Amino acid sequence: MVDLTNELDGKVAIVTGSARNIGRVTAEELARAGAAVVINAVQARDLAEEVAEGIRATGGKAIAVMADCRKPDDIERMAQAAIGEFGGIDILVHNAATRNPKSFDDLTREDFQQVIDLSILGCFHLAKSTVPSMRQRGGGAIIGVGGLNSYTGQKGRSHLMVAKAGLNMYIRGLALDLAADNITANQVVVGTYDTRDPDSKMTAEQIQARINRIPMGREGTPQDMADLIRFLVGPGGHYISGQTIHSNGAAFMNA
Repeated sequence: MVDLTNELDGKVAIVTGSARNIGRVTAEELARAGAAVVINAVQARDLAEEVAEGIRATGGKAIAVMADCRKPDDIERMAQAAIGEFGGIDILVHNAATRNPKSFDDLTREDFQQVIDLSILGCFHLAKSTVPSMRQRGGGAIIGVGGLNSYTGQKGRSHLMVAKAGLNMYIRGLALDLAADNITANQVVVGTYDTRDPDSKMTAEQIQARINRIPMGREGTPQDMADLIRFLVGPGGHYISGQTIHSNGAAFMNA
């Protein structure tokens, strides 16, 4: 029997893209499990600091680090901030992403390169900066966050589909390369989730049409993904590695 009360006490987690939505709720959930957390954003400093302050206000440990996960120097600085503040790194959740759907005619090389740099090369540099500490601490867990459209396809998202599919294969490679170090690596795949920005222009009819395609009859919530990630990086997930785990209310079955 695995005790899931404060099961991450003494652990340190970096959650990229954690100023809002899934990243924020995941960071808060890992903090509730006892982990010290590094909150990361590129520009939303106020939101990142708000998340960190909220965690500290409830007795947890957190710092906010502004870093662009497309830039190796920023990533290394974030890793060193985690080590300097909390003594090491045990958990990496690479959630940072960009939403920029574009048609074939409008898509540029720069658009394509940007998502590759963020999803695939970003995870590469994050692993390079965090795995040495995980090894020193006897193990760790790496999570890549993917999207359902990289499996089902979606118009105007070819570059995003490639980036997340590539991230999945890189995560699988990490699982094999790092297994002997007691480091797990898995990808979690987000289905249709309610992560709309407050200024979203989606109509009620469009939202309902999305829901109608989900067999469970509702959109996912950031908490649904946070709960899954907490399990995978905790003691209950210590023998799960190299897997791609979908959370979509059976929507993949309807694709």
